[in-house]
Amino acid sequence: MKDHPPMNGAESVVRSLHGAGVDICFANPGTSEMQFVDALDRTGCLRCVLGLFEGVVTGAADGYARITGKPSVTLLHLAPGLSNAAANMHNARKARTPMINLVGDHALRHRQYDAPLTADVEGAARPFSDWVRTAMTPGQFAADAMDAFAAATAKPGAIATLIAPADVGWDAGGVLAPPPPPSVSAAPDEVALRDAVRALKSDDPTVFIVGGSVLEDADALALLQGVAARTGADLLAPTSNRRIERGRSLPSIRRIPYAIDLALDQLKTYAKAILIETVPPVAFFAYPDRPSLLLPQPYEVLTLCGPDGDGAATIAALADRLGAQAVTPVDAPVAVPPASGAITPDSLAIAIAAALPDNAIVVDESITSGRAVYDATAGCRPHSWLSITGGAIGIGPPLAVGAAFAAPNRPVVTLQADGSAMYTIQALWTQARESLNVTTVIFANRTYQILKHELFNVGANPGRSALDMMDLDRPTLDFVSLAKGMGVPGVRVDDVHDLFKALGAATQEPGPFLIEAVM
Repeated sequence: MKDHPPMNGAESVVRSLHGAGVDICFANPGTSEMQFVDALDRTGCLRCVLGLFEGVVTGAADGYARITGKPSVTLLHLAPGLSNAAANMHNARKARTPMINLVGDHALRHRQYDAPLTADVEGAARPFSDWVRTAMTPGQFAADAMDAFAAATAKPGAIATLIAPADVGWDAGGVLAPPPPPSVSAAPDEVALRDAVRALKSDDPTVFIVGGSVLEDADALALLQGVAARTGADLLAPTSNRRIERGRSLPSIRRIPYAIDLALDQLKTYAKAILIETVPPVAFFAYPDRPSLLLPQPYEVLTLCGPDGDGAATIAALADRLGAQAVTPVDAPVAVPPASGAITPDSLAIAIAAALPDNAIVVDESITSGRAVYDATAGCRPHSWLSITGGAIGIGPPLAVGAAFAAPNRPVVTLQADGSAMYTIQALWTQARESLNVTTVIFANRTYQILKHELFNVGANPGRSALDMMDLDRPTLDFVSLAKGMGVPGVRVDDVHDLFKALGAATQEPGPFLIEAVM
């Protein structure tokens, strides 16, 4: 029998991650990760996907986990590469998405010489990670990776970053490590259940605010709506959510608005809030003469189940105590295709709702121009809705990459603001290379419109210099040409009926496509 060479640290990590169920690696490697490139190639254990920017890599890992519920692994290069990846690590952390980052570092013996790429990798990782460790020996490397897997997959999901010095990866002595046991959610809290029953039986106006995995579970949401109907409570979701299952025949849930005045107005009528898999809502930013906390004071806030709890089991226990049953959803009207006319935020929403295909995955980074689309699509065929969660723009195109890998038989539709598209436009190249079924709709209003709103919110009276920092003109961005340069066909439309037709046609064809909707 032919002798096999001893396993190095990198191979032990790749094989152990595969044994734990990880099956894809989103990568932008450099010199210090070449031992992983070699191990991934030799073992064939994980599918490897190249992103041309680190923010594409972590955004794709986020999208993959939002659909599959399990982590992928990213491969990043030293502190500068990790820093490029950080914005979408931040979004994933706020989404509570499981992610494992492998970040190469200089060999342990080389660190002392302060080579050009030397930096504090752990320090760069900590603000955007829930778990950070540096591997020190090949024999322990795979066990470190399994600790990272355990941290990432603990409910509700976390960002685990394992730093991999080059010599720990290339040296022999790697040892396989077994997968960790699955995490177990805590049982429903009896005291919290009693408090919730008491609150719901009072005459005080009460609202449920529910997030996390409940929004991904149509049965749990329908049962909670039954509880709300029986008790007279209302039901809301946070402004931004990892994923919502919605559409015809599925429960519908309103979200707390992004705009602070709208959010305060929506919540002012309640005296009690019951939280399930979420935390009390706060404003995105502070403003003069407005509160940071959106729930009015005094206000009774009851946490029935935190983000790390089992929301579905908790809702079932609450429904049992109240004698509530799941409700049959009342479907919203089906959208009618729009007639010809200018593309406005309202007409755009109708066009998208009328053209959205069955079983679509909607990636929403529309920011300001697309705020009407969520309500307009309530009566569409069933679909999954993924939104920007941490406020770091540039998540839409890479999030769509990961979602398309996670569900290759489902059409992905990205609702994309033009300004934030430029942060990670390189994701189009990955979509083309991998022939992913992603249709990107660029909302081309030629400005950072949200920043203009924020400028007025702080009481400013902007002049030309201020507005020049927010307008995307001189020159005007040409997204059809940008897409073509990365292998993605596209079309520009300025009529809303043409938008409806283009979106309907693009989602029926394989491969990526871009529609620039001029507003």
